[in-house]
Amino acid sequence: MKLPEEFLKKMQNLLGNEYSDFIESYNKESYKGIRANTLKLSVEDFKKISPFKLSDIPWCKEGFYIDDFDNVRPGKHPYYHCGLYYIQEPSAMIPVEVLNPKPGDRVLDISAAPGGKTTQIGAKLNGKGLLVANDISPKRVKALTKNIEMFGIKNCVVTNETPGRLAEKFKYFFDKILVDAPCSGEGMFRKDPKSVNNWSKFSVNQCSKMQKDILKHIPKMLRPGGLLAYSTCTFSPEENEGTIEWFLKEFPEFEVVKIENIDVLDRGRPEWVGGRREIEWTLRAWPHKIKGEGHFIALLKKRDGQNEGLKMFNRRETNYDAYLEFENLNMKISLRESLHIVGENLYSIPDGLPDLTGIKIANLGLYLGKIKKNRFEPSQSLALALKKEDFRNVIDFSSKSIEAIKYLKGETLMLNDKKGWKLVCIDGFPVGWGKQTDSFLKNYYRPEWRMR
Repeated sequence: MKLPEEFLKKMQNLLGNEYSDFIESYNKESYKGIRANTLKLSVEDFKKISPFKLSDIPWCKEGFYIDDFDNVRPGKHPYYHCGLYYIQEPSAMIPVEVLNPKPGDRVLDISAAPGGKTTQIGAKLNGKGLLVANDISPKRVKALTKNIEMFGIKNCVVTNETPGRLAEKFKYFFDKILVDAPCSGEGMFRKDPKSVNNWSKFSVNQCSKMQKDILKHIPKMLRPGGLLAYSTCTFSPEENEGTIEWFLKEFPEFEVVKIENIDVLDRGRPEWVGGRREIEWTLRAWPHKIKGEGHFIALLKKRDGQNEGLKMFNRRETNYDAYLEFENLNMKISLRESLHIVGENLYSIPDGLPDLTGIKIANLGLYLGKIKKNRFEPSQSLALALKKEDFRNVIDFSSKSIEAIKYLKGETLMLNDKKGWKLVCIDGFPVGWGKQTDSFLKNYYRPEWRMR
C-alpha cells in the first residue's frame, strides 16, 4: 500500500521507536468482525448456531473476529437477512462500549450512518428508553434506516437534520450522546485503501472544523450529569486530543471521565497538543498493538447546566380499524397503545418522544406498514421486530434449505396451506412476510433487500 509521504513523516514524528511496527502493520490483513444482535438471541445462543469460526473481541462481549471472512461471506448467509448480526470493524465497537447505554436511557447518535454504532446502542437499550439516530445526508439515512429495521429496533427515531436544528428541538433532553465524528480517516487506510485518496482531498484542519461545528451544539442537548462519547477513526492529534482540549475550553461545564472498562488500548497524549493532563484519560487504538484499526475515544461528563421541560409528541388519533383487524387475527402481542399515522404509513412510536414539528424525520419509530383503503399491509420492519411466537401463522424454513434461498431471492413458493398472511422465519427467526393463496406463497420480501 502506498501511503502519502506527508502522512508517513507525521506518523514517524509522533511514534518515534514504534514507527517501524506501525508501518509493518500495513503489510497485514485488516481484521474483520461481526456483532451478535442480542435483541434476537443471546451471545451464548449465537455461538451455538453460528456457521462461522469465531474468536472473541476483548472489548465487546457481543463481538467476534471471523476467520477466512472473504470466503465465508457473512453478508450472504440467511442469518444476516434475519438481522442476527452486524458486520463491523472490531475497533468500531469500542465507542459504544465506552458510552455504555443502559435500558431506559435517552440516547442520541448524531452522525449515525450507516448504523453500526446505532444498532449497538439499540441492542443495549433492549427496547427501553429512546434512541434518536441522525445523519445529515439523505442518501446515507436510507442505509441507516435499513440497518435499524433489520436489527428489529422498536424504540428508534431516525432524523435527517443539522446538529443546530436538533439542538433547538432537544434542549437538555439526552442522557447520553455519541459523536462519531467525520474525520480524515487515517485509521481506516488498511481496511479501505480508497480512504487514502480522501485524505489527500480533505485536510486535517477541514475535518477539525467540521468536528467543532458538531460539538458546539452538544451541550444544549445533554442534561446535567449526562455523558458525551467522542470518537474518530483517525490518528491526527488535531482531530483527537486537540478537539477535546478545544471543547473543554469552550464548555468548562464538562470534564474528562477516565475510561475504566477497556484496558487493552493506549492512553491519550495531551503533550501532542499542549493540552491538560486529564486528556490522558482518553483512549487510542493502534493497528500495530491490537487486532483492529485506528480509533480515538473520549468520554466527557456534563457537571452542571439547565433542565427544560419539553412539549411531548402528540399522537394522531384516527381510524386504525384495518390494522387492529390484522392484529386481532394474526398477532399474539398488541402495539395498539403506541399507534400514529402519517399519510397511509402506520408507526408504533417510542414512549417519551418530544414534539418534533419542523424536524425532517426519516423513520418515526417502528414502521408497521400501510393502511390502504381499509386494508393493512405489514412492513418488512414489523416482521423483523417480531419473534416467531408473536405471530399465529408461521412458515419456518431451514437456513440450509432451497426454500430459504428462494424466498430471499424474491421467488414465489409453491405451497399448500391456510390462506392469509404468514410470518416467514428461517431457523425460527423472522425474516419477512408471505401471503398464502390456495397453492402458493406470494413473496413480500422487499425487492431492494433481496439476495443477489
